[in-house]
Amino acid sequence: MRRIYILPNAVTAFGLACGLFVIFHSSMTGIDTYEMLRQSLLILILAAIADVLDGAVARAIHAESEFGLMFDSIADVVSFGVAPSVLFLRSLDVGFSGPYALLALGGAMLYTVCGALRLVRFSVKSSSAKGDKEAELNMKQSFEGLPIPAAAMAAVSPALFLSTPLFESLVSISHTLRAVILSCVMMALAYLMISKWRFASIKTFRIKVASFHLIFLTVMAAIILIYGILHYLSILVLVSFWGYIIVGLILSIIRKISGRKSQKLLDFEPDDEEEK
Repeated sequence: MRRIYILPNAVTAFGLACGLFVIFHSSMTGIDTYEMLRQSLLILILAAIADVLDGAVARAIHAESEFGLMFDSIADVVSFGVAPSVLFLRSLDVGFSGPYALLALGGAMLYTVCGALRLVRFSVKSSSAKGDKEAELNMKQSFEGLPIPAAAMAAVSPALFLSTPLFESLVSISHTLRAVILSCVMMALAYLMISKWRFASIKTFRIKVASFHLIFLTVMAAIILIYGILHYLSILVLVSFWGYIIVGLILSIIRKISGRKSQKLLDFEPDDEEEK
């Protein structure tokens, strides 16, 4: 019976290995920045897939454990907390001194620290929610703070996009401006990870279509996805994950506004005693 617990932990270990490979490979490689970022982003996508699969496998075979939860958090810190910061610094050419270097180091460190805090908060809330069906349902429906895998993709994709030959041939920006833009991106993502903004879980997405239509849409989506990954990776990831962030923020603002309006309407509701 113990052998079945190996499977989800092996998937987690694969995701951890992907993150470690990105960190070591980016430090040792001599290839150009664009190719290094492109290869690293593909590997991080594999790590994100592994992060989704390990929990799904553990739930499917009833092999969830505290060890698996902690191991998954450690793997996420490395793959989605440390690796994007290393890639961010590796993509810049600002030297090791001066205000821009300090800004870049601050953005990288802030991103990694906030990513770790995001995972600790999630682990604590997951442990406290056990046995409480309502709390577990709320955690499955949405996330409090930007999930760190989405933050990692949103952090690496702008650096890759700014390094693409197409962008560099059309727009010329200095190394200092690139450092400022990407540093601000890292700081913004750091804030979103530890914020109270809520982001929808993909697991709650439901669409009711006929089986034939579902197969057709799945095949078309797969073709577009594969073609996009092969030819327009930076644009595909940039639009997908920053679109997810923007939609999440808009929906959170709408919920806050509608909630405040509802509270104001309650203030005008007459009490039962006043009606009598």
